[in-house]
Amino acid sequence: MTDEVQNLYDMIGGERGPLSKLISKIPGFRGYMEKKSRRDADQLLRDTISDRLQQTRLELAAVQHDLSRDIIMGIEYAEPIGRADNQLMGLVSKIKDAPQGYAGFFDAVKVKEEDLARLYEFDEQMLGHADQVTADVAALHKAVHSSGDINDAIRTLTTNLRAANEAFGLRQEVLNQVGVSGMVSKEDIQE
Repeated sequence: MTDEVQNLYDMIGGERGPLSKLISKIPGFRGYMEKKSRRDADQLLRDTISDRLQQTRLELAAVQHDLSRDIIMGIEYAEPIGRADNQLMGLVSKIKDAPQGYAGFFDAVKVKEEDLARLYEFDEQMLGHADQVTADVAALHKAVHSSGDINDAIRTLTTNLRAANEAFGLRQEVLNQVGVSGMVSKEDIQE
């Protein structure tokens, strides 16, 4: 790692910074800081999030299976859980199929520290959404098995799935902004 990249890493990745949170959650993510590894790191991040959410889909299918053991409950909750599963499946697909980075960002000679920090914060937010959806499915599972409020658990899950989908929809906007504003001109480098 060059001194410039190390200084950038130190500046952004302090104890409480968003980069350190990402690095702690995704092994191998440190490569995000290096130009050659940015595309691979972006792919690693998206694979990690989509894998977590795919596992959550399996857990949601198990909840639906448990509900179907009671015919009345199975019928009552089939549609709302099916909608939640469709939202989750759509999110997984968007994350997996998203273009790998944005050329203006990943091919930049130098990216401004504040723009990298914005992107790391966005990535941290997406990991948070994935964790929240996983927790919501666990809460739904608990509600099913403990005669809890299943309707409320489904509402919470679908609300958070909608928020995660909307947040990921902003990904391209964030990359476009970072790609455009993150470029440093040759004049800036010489200063």
